[in-house]
Amino acid sequence: MARGSLARATAIGIAATLALTACGGNGGGTGGGNEAGSKKLTISTDLPLQGTSATLSDSTNKMIQLYLDQVGNKAGDYEITLKTYDDATAAKGNWDDAACAKNATDHVANTNEVAVMGTFNSGCTKIEVPTLNQDSDGPMLIVSHSNTNPGLTKAWETGEPNKYYPTSTRNFARIVTTDDYQGQAAAAFAYNDLKVKKAYVLNDNQTYGLGVAKSFAEAASKLGIEVVGQQSWDAKQPNYTALFQSVKASGADMVYLGGSYESNGGQLVKDKVSVLGANDGSIKLLAPDGFSGFPDLLKLPQSAGMNITFAGLTQEQLIKDGGAGAKLLAAYKAKYGKDPEGSYPLYGVAAVQVILAAIAKSDGTRKSVNDAVFTGGGIAIPADQSVTGREVKIDPSTGDTTARDITVEVVKDGQETFVKTQSVQ
Repeated sequence: MARGSLARATAIGIAATLALTACGGNGGGTGGGNEAGSKKLTISTDLPLQGTSATLSDSTNKMIQLYLDQVGNKAGDYEITLKTYDDATAAKGNWDDAACAKNATDHVANTNEVAVMGTFNSGCTKIEVPTLNQDSDGPMLIVSHSNTNPGLTKAWETGEPNKYYPTSTRNFARIVTTDDYQGQAAAAFAYNDLKVKKAYVLNDNQTYGLGVAKSFAEAASKLGIEVVGQQSWDAKQPNYTALFQSVKASGADMVYLGGSYESNGGQLVKDKVSVLGANDGSIKLLAPDGFSGFPDLLKLPQSAGMNITFAGLTQEQLIKDGGAGAKLLAAYKAKYGKDPEGSYPLYGVAAVQVILAAIAKSDGTRKSVNDAVFTGGGIAIPADQSVTGREVKIDPSTGDTTARDITVEVVKDGQETFVKTQSVQ
């Protein structure tokens, strides 16, 4: 596995290729994030740096900065600086509506900032996108590494997605697929591999959780799985014993957790096992990527045997496949003495690759950076350069990626272990 100079050489090669795509890059913009003649630009991350996601976000920021260092902090002719924002609060221990709203205005106010990598949570992104969309010097580009809620880019709930784009110009893109596909993949795995007959679907009553629970329930029903109950769990409850007694009475042979570990997921998993038994026993436990990448979950003995889907490819897969992602992971471990937490940090870098490619094609203004993604041929990072090991191609009409990889994992020996890649149509 390559380390040190080989990793740097690979990253510099990627930067050079991105620079060759530049069709502007002369720093001639007069607004929209760049002073006339300036070749110094800022990109940012917008992540929850407090609470249950803190270690995951810290790994993401470190990996992005490592990648930027390897490519010389350059995109085309521009010198790039990274600024980090926190969208969580200590009081909530999670992303916060007010913090997300403030960050959005701060992004716009930071005149040298041209694009945002984030957010981690779809609900936070739904707050920020309209503000960035109405930036008088923009719209301002935001690219997420983890948002899977379909409504950000396609018809889902009432008014979606158009209500997020007041100017009628798209400015949100993502490099992971959406929950309508993740739900399908989870349902197919439950039906074909776990042999589930009756499922009880829970959700955390949050934007992401409601969406992925809806998608799973609809897909499961179409496959012939009987959905015997659907209910929300309250993240503020001290325990869920009564909830799982209801699940037990329903005759379900599987519980689907539509939501995030941040929503008191640890207590939920503990009480599931306490009332319904081991996760690989007669009543299985299946969760989406909102439960992926949390060290505290993996430390729980009760997490053993639970299956988790992830909207992408895992570190384990990427290391095995080799390529740019494996080399960057090796460089991270050499620098920090351990692997990054979960698979999202590498996808954070993939989102930054899209941003850097857009900057390289721009004249340094916010509008031109956004236009590089949403007009013309859009942005495509070839598979041999992408840290995800797959071509990252953004559809300029929607902001969605064409990649639809869904990985199924099982928690075993305190780790998320690869089971299979579940294909979706």
